[in-house]
Amino acid sequence: MKKILIATGNSHKINEIKLLLQDFPGLKILSLKDFCIKPEITEDKDSLEKNSLKKARETYNILKIPCVSDDTGLFVEALNGAPGVHSARYSGENATYDSNCRKLLYELKDIPAKDRNAYFETVICLYINDNENYFFNGICKGRIINEVRGKYGFGYDPVFVPEGYDRTFAEMTNEEKNNVSHRSAAVKSFAGFLKN
Repeated sequence: MKKILIATGNSHKINEIKLLLQDFPGLKILSLKDFCIKPEITEDKDSLEKNSLKKARETYNILKIPCVSDDTGLFVEALNGAPGVHSARYSGENATYDSNCRKLLYELKDIPAKDRNAYFETVICLYINDNENYFFNGICKGRIINEVRGKYGFGYDPVFVPEGYDRTFAEMTNEEKNNVSHRSAAVKSFAGFLKN
């Protein structure tokens, strides 16, 4: 496999994945921007695995290049796992990072700090062809704080503090976040597969 396509238009995800795969100099990493396309793929499945598979398969069917796609969810114990698989659209169809964080903080306003356990999970699907697809997952445990903090990252990063830290993902550098994040764990698992 000489090249793979990251099947997302999210520049934050593209940069994180490229950074984590930089030790593969012979591997050309492409994104949808390289082809000036943005497929409209509805993430309507009931699991991260099914959503990542759907995105990778549909993008592969357009470009016929092995595709890597991921789906990530934030699972909050006090909310019975919400927002979960619906994390990207938690505050509605026109959700933004900010509106999602605000809704989450509102839903947790009466929940004490000790009961705000949560975890991020990323599932990556590598779709090589119709007969070969593989899944890699990563989890990062932590807690939700009661305010937005930090200016880096994206999504729920400003309200999530990983286990063992007192700073949110949005207060960490890319390197610090990549040492502990769910996506880096999934990409490292994927990288191990590539090495073998």
